[in-house]
Amino acid sequence: MGEPNRGYVLAVGLAVLGALAMGQGMRGDDEPRRYRDLGGPRALWSIPDGEALPFSPPARVTIPGIEVDAPTMRLGQRDDGTVDVPPFGRAEQAGWYEHGPAPGARGSAVVLGHYDDTGGPAVFYRLRELKPGARVKITRKDRRVAVFTVDAVERVPKFEFPRTRVYGDVRYAGLRLVTCGGPYDRADRSYRDNVIVYAHLTGEEGRPAQARP
Repeated sequence: MGEPNRGYVLAVGLAVLGALAMGQGMRGDDEPRRYRDLGGPRALWSIPDGEALPFSPPARVTIPGIEVDAPTMRLGQRDDGTVDVPPFGRAEQAGWYEHGPAPGARGSAVVLGHYDDTGGPAVFYRLRELKPGARVKITRKDRRVAVFTVDAVERVPKFEFPRTRVYGDVRYAGLRLVTCGGPYDRADRSYRDNVIVYAHLTGEEGRPAQARP
């Protein structure tokens, strides 16, 4: 994003690369050594396999610590292989990458949201404020509410987007929240960085998460 649309200059550059890396990299092997090889936050090196829920698309994302309570929509891929983003005019919604796992199922579920738009702050404007230990709730189409605990938050330049850390296979039920951040580049009409929140499933609202293969 960050491209002109209907004459507006959108400050919402979600240059989320690497959809084609889905399933590449770790291939389900998330032992600590492999995480260390990928670099990134130390908190990601030894997350246990834990429990998981059956597949069900997300309907809503709630993050009490930063006052997020928003519906989700499905997102696919663009022709160049990058992940699509919520369209202009729907910055209040988050988007789930539908070619990956659903939140709560095993694997890296990815949810994207805008930082802002021409009307001001958007759904993930305060994402950068999250800290390890914060809770993220995903209400799913099956009406189950998956509860995730934040492991780490990082800000990275878009040209160094950590594709395997975000989209790569893991054995646990992971969640990645992505938006843009850093300084705004007026020449490119885009923010220079991405903010990425990494979390894993730690329960289900109202009852413990059910173990699934």
